[in-house]
Amino acid sequence: MEEVDSALVDNVKSFVAGGFGGVCAVMIGHPFDLTKVLLQTHQYKTSREAIMGTLKSHGPLGFYKGVTSPLLGVTPMFAVSFWGYDVGKRLVQALRKKSPEQPLSIQEISAAGFFSAIPTTLIAAPFERVKVVMQVTKSDISFLSTVRQIYREGGIRSIFKGSAATLTRDGPGSAIYFATYEYLKEKLSKKGEMSIGAISLAGGCAGVAMWSAVFPVDTIKSMQQSSTLKMSMARTAKNIYLKRGIAGFFPGIGPALARSFPANAATFLGVEFARKFLDSVL
Repeated sequence: MEEVDSALVDNVKSFVAGGFGGVCAVMIGHPFDLTKVLLQTHQYKTSREAIMGTLKSHGPLGFYKGVTSPLLGVTPMFAVSFWGYDVGKRLVQALRKKSPEQPLSIQEISAAGFFSAIPTTLIAAPFERVKVVMQVTKSDISFLSTVRQIYREGGIRSIFKGSAATLTRDGPGSAIYFATYEYLKEKLSKKGEMSIGAISLAGGCAGVAMWSAVFPVDTIKSMQQSSTLKMSMARTAKNIYLKRGIAGFFPGIGPALARSFPANAATFLGVEFARKFLDSVL
């Protein structure tokens, strides 16, 4: 019974710490994400045009256009992701017959990270769909109005449009994300003591590694989710390639990588310190 209670408390800690990390990520990274999506969906040609156009049309607060959706979605998404990662680690430990004290290999961490993307997709896909539509709409539109608009277009299926692309992006991406973080955190930490610098550098590098690997899939996802047409991943990829070649899969990669370091450094700082606080009170 004590083991069940301990596992439940650990699940709660992982969930809450992940959610707090998600809030940190959104507040730091949303302006970069907005610029990325505007370039991916060809609203502007360069980052400078996107930044100046957003300022001119909406003012400084325009860089947080569509932020309601990620705040509502990313917070539980990160909560589920970090919870799923901890569950994944426990599954790997059980399958490999390892005790919780035994360290996992990079391959085992990657497997746990991939597992975390499965439950996360159920939250990420609909909220990213709403976020993308809000970001590419020229006029200011509320979160609820966007949801109603998308629902009118095709019901629940329309809201979950791009789910396959989201999982295709987040499965490998999460494997790379957590493996990079755990590896660098161990290398940068002195005698098992974590510092703010080590957490920030490891978290930032984890974000850069993930986005560098999965960016083409993210472009396909953004194009799918911003379109009113029904298109498969393969068809979307073919259209991108025919119109713009290989370079067509990488518009907005500059803002994405610029965002990924500070946003993910903030994420892991939030998660680690929230977890440390929860460990002290629970």
